[in-house]
Amino acid sequence: MAMAMAMKLRFLPSYEHRFMSTPPPSSKPWCFSPTKLMIKIKSQTQSLQFKASSKKNRRPENVDGEFFVDHTCIDCDTCRWMAPYEGGKEMGASLSASSMEVFTRVDGMSVVSKQPSCQDEHLKALQALLSCPTSSIHTEKPAHNILEVQKTFPIPIDVERIPGVYHCGYHSEKSYGAASYLIVHPEGNILIDSPRYTERLACNIENMGGARYMFLTHRDDVADHQKWSERLSCERILHSTEVEASTNNVETKLNGCGPWSLNDDIQIIHTPGHTEVLSQQLDSVAMLLELEFEWMIPGHGRKAVYKDVEEKNSSIKAFLAAKQHTGYF
Repeated sequence: MAMAMAMKLRFLPSYEHRFMSTPPPSSKPWCFSPTKLMIKIKSQTQSLQFKASSKKNRRPENVDGEFFVDHTCIDCDTCRWMAPYEGGKEMGASLSASSMEVFTRVDGMSVVSKQPSCQDEHLKALQALLSCPTSSIHTEKPAHNILEVQKTFPIPIDVERIPGVYHCGYHSEKSYGAASYLIVHPEGNILIDSPRYTERLACNIENMGGARYMFLTHRDDVADHQKWSERLSCERILHSTEVEASTNNVETKLNGCGPWSLNDDIQIIHTPGHTEVLSQQLDSVAMLLELEFEWMIPGHGRKAVYKDVEEKNSSIKAFLAAKQHTGYF
């Protein structure tokens, strides 16, 4: 399941972008994996348990200092990949305080394991704070530069290797913290899935040219799509098998197995993955062997960057072999 989710978005340099949606075939009923359903129930229980009494209670696992995480964390991993340690780590070497991650995972939730020690770390920690879907990250005192940090969204993924591709931030609890993206394109910008709606982010996106399309990869990550549609007047695209009551009014409903071309250099690829049928999940992953790309940028999880197509295919083949051996994702 996690791999299928991670495979939904792929971006290639020079506007050679391809997007993948993961609706199940119409002959198969929609089904959540037991693991994912269990996680959602757990997170709801945690939210109810701590909402009234400890919204800003500091988890004891946090180190002392400015930033901390409270008990409402849903372990979506957003802060941990948004504010990573970028330095090298030698196998077996102990980590100094300066080389530790700002956010790490302890007992199924994020904590602050090291306070930011430079301007860049502080910026990334505040970006993670604003992007946390449950507002579980706090500072002891209001950050004096929070308004300036808000202006940094959407955040460029890599201005040199994939210019024009941005991470929107402001993840939504409605989509369990899924990431959304903005592609700046000469024929009209494209939102990939829905971030949490905020006035500041809406203004920033409008200043970048707004959005002509909003491509919704699947039903789980639609979040505040209606608010964004009304604000940006963008055309929403969703596969027909993913349409529910809340998305019944999307402008374009895709049918069949595709692929579909959004314009000359953007293609939508159908990769069914939200299913408990292992063979179907593996078939969706195997489809990627036929495509040329070097970047995978997921809605859930961390991006993968390959030096070339050969490395990409080698990685995918190893993954397929491992999953065929274990018999589960």
